[in-house]
Amino acid sequence: MASESKKLILLALSANAGIAVTKFAAAAISGSTAMLAEAIHSVADTGNQLFLLRGDSVSRYKADVTHPFGRGKSMYFWSFMVAVVLFVGGATISIFNGWERIQNPEVHESEGLIFSLAVLAIAGAFEIFVAWIPAVRQFNRLRGTKGAWQMIKESKDSALIIVLFEDTAAVVGLFVAAAGLILTHQTGTAVWDGLASIIIGLILIGVALVIAREMSALLVGESASRENRTAIRVAILGVPPVHHVERLLTMQMSAHEILVTADVAFDEGVDEVGAIEEVEAAIRTACPDVRRIFIEPVRR
Repeated sequence: MASESKKLILLALSANAGIAVTKFAAAAISGSTAMLAEAIHSVADTGNQLFLLRGDSVSRYKADVTHPFGRGKSMYFWSFMVAVVLFVGGATISIFNGWERIQNPEVHESEGLIFSLAVLAIAGAFEIFVAWIPAVRQFNRLRGTKGAWQMIKESKDSALIIVLFEDTAAVVGLFVAAAGLILTHQTGTAVWDGLASIIIGLILIGVALVIAREMSALLVGESASRENRTAIRVAILGVPPVHHVERLLTMQMSAHEILVTADVAFDEGVDEVGAIEEVEAAIRTACPDVRRIFIEPVRR
């Protein structure tokens, strides 16, 4: 699954980098702030994909003395930075430019409408078919019968969630920018273009807030999913020498790395060392994402 998420990041990176250049050209020709907002959006998205690649790289570093549990949470840190860039680098600039456009609604140029719409159409094709559809397919495959919002809240794969949200916002933003361009051309006032830019900024704010909320929970130490916690508990109780589990704690260290600690009561007279080894083997079989296990035997 980790390789699939990285593939999605690379697809989104290649699409956004090429589209950003074309959007800036269209913005320069048409003078549209909505098109400029879309160009800034694509630049922010391109930078965000680089953040995710950096996080993916650092999260794979081996554990050492200063980071005894590895650096899996680096992915969540860089994912949180994505929210910051979307909010500061994308949303605020788009809203500011849109407001400036509304304050000065004169249309100085009528040229470039067809070219701008063509750029948006090409960008839309890249966004939808190169990045958005693959992300939606992987998201639906992983969520199974779960609701979409439930999957978003429970998912530990930050790369998948961010790519999905970014690409969805990008697709919606393209339609908003196109509407702003067309209405500006039809009415002869750039108020519509400014409003489109502000709407794009508000969309980015919404996406940034959702990403920040989900990533901050993972960054400070969120537990494993309910399914994994249940599977781990059932696996422990399925080991014959185990009498009961007094406490089970889990922490998601990265998308596919879980830390488990458990206070386990064993039957009297059993070899606790051997029983602990059985418990650890059972946990790893039930939940392959578990990397580190700490079992504390307790007295009955």
